[in-house]
Amino acid sequence: MRVIDSLLTEYAQSHQTKLNIAIHYICVPLIFFSLIGLLASIPMPEALTNALPNAVVPYTHLGTLVIFLGLLYYLRLSFVLFIGMLLFSALVLFGIQQIAQLNIAPLWVIMLILFVVAWIGQFIGHNHEGKKPSFLKDLQFLMIGPAWTMSHVLDALKIKF
Repeated sequence: MRVIDSLLTEYAQSHQTKLNIAIHYICVPLIFFSLIGLLASIPMPEALTNALPNAVVPYTHLGTLVIFLGLLYYLRLSFVLFIGMLLFSALVLFGIQQIAQLNIAPLWVIMLILFVVAWIGQFIGHNHEGKKPSFLKDLQFLMIGPAWTMSHVLDALKIKF
Protein backbone atom coordinates (compact mmCIF):
# COMPACT_ATOMS: atom_id res chain seq x y z
CA MET A 1 0.00 0.00 0.00
CA ARG A 2 1.29 3.46 -0.91
CA VAL A 3 2.09 5.85 1.93
CA ILE A 4 -0.63 8.29 0.81
CA ASP A 5 -3.24 5.51 0.80
CA SER A 6 -2.23 4.45 4.29
CA LEU A 7 -2.35 8.02 5.61
CA LEU A 8 -5.74 8.74 4.02
CA THR A 9 -7.17 5.48 5.37
CA GLU A 10 -5.96 6.28 8.87
CA TYR A 11 -7.28 9.85 8.63
CA ALA A 12 -10.67 8.58 7.42
CA GLN A 13 -11.07 6.43 10.55
CA SER A 14 -12.00 9.51 12.59
CA HIS A 15 -14.14 10.97 9.80
CA GLN A 16 -17.03 8.57 9.27
CA THR A 17 -20.31 10.38 9.98
CA LYS A 18 -21.93 12.40 7.22
CA LEU A 19 -22.03 15.51 9.43
CA ASN A 20 -18.34 15.32 10.34
CA ILE A 21 -17.37 14.72 6.71
CA ALA A 22 -19.50 17.65 5.52
CA ILE A 23 -18.03 19.92 8.18
CA HIS A 24 -14.52 18.89 7.15
CA TYR A 25 -15.26 19.59 3.48
CA ILE A 26 -15.96 23.20 4.49
CA CYS A 27 -13.67 23.74 7.46
CA VAL A 28 -10.43 22.11 6.25
CA PRO A 29 -10.18 24.40 3.18
CA LEU A 30 -11.16 27.38 5.38
CA ILE A 31 -8.43 26.56 7.88
CA PHE A 32 -5.89 26.22 5.07
CA PHE A 33 -7.08 29.50 3.54
CA SER A 34 -7.12 31.42 6.81
CA LEU A 35 -3.75 30.08 7.98
CA ILE A 36 -2.11 31.17 4.73
CA GLY A 37 -3.92 34.50 5.08
CA LEU A 38 -2.64 34.96 8.62
CA LEU A 39 0.90 34.27 7.43
CA ALA A 40 0.37 36.68 4.51
CA SER A 41 -0.42 39.37 7.08
CA ILE A 42 3.11 39.32 8.48
CA PRO A 43 5.06 42.13 6.82
CA MET A 44 8.06 41.15 4.75
CA PRO A 45 11.33 43.14 4.80
CA GLU A 46 11.30 46.01 2.31
CA ALA A 47 14.75 44.97 1.11
CA LEU A 48 13.15 41.78 -0.20
CA THR A 49 9.98 43.26 -1.65
CA ASN A 50 11.82 46.17 -3.30
CA ALA A 51 14.06 43.71 -5.13
CA LEU A 52 11.14 41.85 -6.71
CA PRO A 53 8.89 42.66 -9.68
CA ASN A 54 5.69 44.44 -8.62
CA ALA A 55 3.54 41.57 -9.94
CA VAL A 56 4.88 39.08 -7.38
CA VAL A 57 5.16 41.39 -4.35
CA PRO A 58 1.56 40.72 -3.17
CA TYR A 59 2.39 37.00 -3.08
CA THR A 60 5.74 37.40 -1.33
CA HIS A 61 4.92 36.37 2.21
CA LEU A 62 5.32 33.54 4.68
CA GLY A 63 2.07 31.98 3.47
CA THR A 64 3.60 31.40 0.05
CA LEU A 65 6.64 29.81 1.69
CA VAL A 66 4.43 27.46 3.72
CA ILE A 67 2.50 26.55 0.56
CA PHE A 68 5.77 25.82 -1.26
CA LEU A 69 6.98 23.55 1.56
CA GLY A 70 3.58 21.85 1.76
CA LEU A 71 3.59 21.23 -1.98
CA LEU A 72 6.95 19.49 -1.67
CA TYR A 73 5.38 17.21 0.95
CA TYR A 74 2.38 16.46 -1.32
CA LEU A 75 4.68 15.85 -4.30
CA ARG A 76 6.42 13.17 -2.26
CA LEU A 77 3.08 11.46 -1.68
CA SER A 78 1.38 11.73 -5.09
CA PHE A 79 2.02 13.76 -8.24
CA VAL A 80 -1.70 14.09 -9.05
CA LEU A 81 -2.48 15.14 -5.49
CA PHE A 82 0.35 17.67 -5.77
CA ILE A 83 -1.23 19.15 -8.92
CA GLY A 84 -4.62 19.38 -7.19
CA MET A 85 -3.09 21.09 -4.17
CA LEU A 86 -1.07 23.39 -6.45
CA LEU A 87 -4.25 24.56 -8.18
CA PHE A 88 -6.07 24.97 -4.87
CA SER A 89 -3.09 26.84 -3.41
CA ALA A 90 -3.08 29.23 -6.37
CA LEU A 91 -6.77 29.94 -5.74
CA VAL A 92 -6.03 30.49 -2.05
CA LEU A 93 -3.27 32.99 -2.81
CA PHE A 94 -5.48 34.80 -5.32
CA GLY A 95 -8.43 34.86 -2.89
CA ILE A 96 -6.31 36.24 -0.07
CA GLN A 97 -5.01 38.97 -2.36
CA GLN A 98 -8.57 39.87 -3.39
CA ILE A 99 -9.71 40.09 0.23
CA ALA A 100 -6.68 42.21 1.14
CA GLN A 101 -7.51 44.62 -1.69
CA LEU A 102 -11.08 45.08 -0.40
CA ASN A 103 -9.56 46.84 2.60
CA ILE A 104 -12.71 46.30 4.71
CA ALA A 105 -10.64 45.30 7.74
CA PRO A 106 -7.06 44.30 8.39
CA LEU A 107 -6.38 41.00 6.63
CA TRP A 108 -5.23 39.35 9.84
CA VAL A 109 -8.57 40.14 11.55
CA ILE A 110 -10.61 38.56 8.76
CA MET A 111 -8.34 35.52 8.66
CA LEU A 112 -8.32 35.09 12.42
CA ILE A 113 -12.12 35.09 12.51
CA LEU A 114 -12.25 32.49 9.71
CA PHE A 115 -9.58 30.41 11.44
CA VAL A 116 -11.37 30.35 14.80
CA VAL A 117 -14.81 29.67 13.29
CA ALA A 118 -13.42 26.85 11.12
CA TRP A 119 -11.69 25.20 14.09
CA ILE A 120 -14.89 25.45 16.13
CA GLY A 121 -16.63 23.68 13.25
CA GLN A 122 -13.97 20.97 13.21
CA PHE A 123 -14.38 20.31 16.91
CA ILE A 124 -18.17 20.23 16.58
CA GLY A 125 -17.75 17.60 13.86
CA HIS A 126 -15.40 15.51 15.97
CA ASN A 127 -17.66 15.83 19.01
CA HIS A 128 -20.53 14.54 16.86
CA GLU A 129 -18.31 11.75 15.54
CA GLY A 130 -17.16 10.86 19.06
CA LYS A 131 -13.53 10.64 17.95
CA LYS A 132 -10.55 12.87 18.55
CA PRO A 133 -9.01 14.80 15.67
CA SER A 134 -6.29 12.77 13.94
CA PHE A 135 -3.62 15.44 14.45
CA LEU A 136 -3.75 14.85 18.21
CA LYS A 137 -2.20 11.45 17.46
CA ASP A 138 0.27 12.65 14.81
CA LEU A 139 0.86 16.25 13.73
CA GLN A 140 1.43 14.99 10.18
CA PHE A 141 -2.36 14.74 9.91
CA LEU A 142 -2.58 18.54 9.83
CA MET A 143 -1.14 18.14 6.32
CA ILE A 144 -3.26 15.10 5.51
CA GLY A 145 -6.56 16.90 6.18
CA PRO A 146 -6.24 19.03 3.03
CA ALA A 147 -4.99 15.99 1.09
CA TRP A 148 -8.00 13.96 2.29
CA THR A 149 -10.36 16.70 1.15
CA MET A 150 -8.56 16.98 -2.20
CA SER A 151 -8.66 13.20 -2.61
CA HIS A 152 -12.47 13.39 -2.41
CA VAL A 153 -12.53 16.15 -5.04
CA LEU A 154 -10.30 14.03 -7.29
CA ASP A 155 -12.50 10.98 -6.71
CA ALA A 156 -15.61 13.01 -7.64
CA LEU A 157 -13.85 14.08 -10.84
CA LYS A 158 -12.89 10.43 -11.49
CA ILE A 159 -9.19 11.33 -11.37
CA LYS A 160 -6.92 8.63 -9.98
CA PHE A 161 -4.22 9.87 -7.67
